[in-house]
Amino acid sequence: MALRGVWQLQKLVVNYCDWGGSSRGIRAFMEAHLPSFKEKNPHLEVVTELVRGQHPNLKGIYKNHNERVVCVRNLAPEDILLQATRLRNSLGRKVVKLRTRHVTKRPSVQGTWTTELKM
Repeated sequence: MALRGVWQLQKLVVNYCDWGGSSRGIRAFMEAHLPSFKEKNPHLEVVTELVRGQHPNLKGIYKNHNERVVCVRNLAPEDILLQATRLRNSLGRKVVKLRTRHVTKRPSVQGTWTTELKM
């Protein structure tokens, strides 16, 4: 996703094995979908790495120096394209769990409204 017009994903690293059965889908993805994915995203540096004996994964490296790794073992090439697109569209921020449903910088002086409120 672009933040202020700048795409946040800098580099996409594709790790695969040339022998393993779990890398069958990513090898087909690299032949069929990866060249067109590179053409559609000229701002993105796409690197393929041969890692023998390991399950395939996609690693996204973002401008804020965060990394996201997605395991793509035994996935179809279309599903791997979907995962690569999701990495490209995300901002690379860490996921923060919200403590409450209502988040505000200035909480109400009167208190929060509930359905149990009696007047």
